[in-house]
Amino acid sequence: EGNSMQIVPYTGNIQTKQPFSSCQLHIEWASPELVNGDGQKRGNSGIILMGKYEVQVLDSFENPTYADGQAGAIYGQYQPLVNACFPPGEWQTYQILFHRPRFGATGELRQPAHMTVLQNGILIQDHVELTGPTAYQKRPPYAPHPDALPLRLQDHGDPVRFRRIWIRGLKHD
Repeated sequence: EGNSMQIVPYTGNIQTKQPFSSCQLHIEWASPELVNGDGQKRGNSGIILMGKYEVQVLDSFENPTYADGQAGAIYGQYQPLVNACFPPGEWQTYQILFHRPRFGATGELRQPAHMTVLQNGILIQDHVELTGPTAYQKRPPYAPHPDALPLRLQDHGDPVRFRRIWIRGLKHD
């Protein structure tokens, strides 16, 4: 609707058919205009690169929550440098630069993943080194996985909208 798509709560994630690796991702998202709830119950979703590494989507405008769970957090690992959220219902922009982890021939981690995120033109994650995949209140270690996996938009029970999504691969081998 209106050149955007919306998460239909509790129907499942939106996922690409095509797998992606290291990339530059532009995505716009909007939490519901009507505020209903607080903390993690306000416009909760996520942009999950390679189906494993999440940048949090949340209405964090005047909405306190735990630091590594607010909008722009590398979920469960790094809080954003600043809260750059616009009010509920307004379109937010993420520019994400993601460099995938590298594994050796026997599955050992050779290089961890890195991510840079700008929200609404403001740097909120500055080439942070990911400690492993996303998890709630855990820090699981890296496990070998394919070099490219799908991009996922998380269904976390809120009708978050997405539009103007483009992604391009980055080569850094």
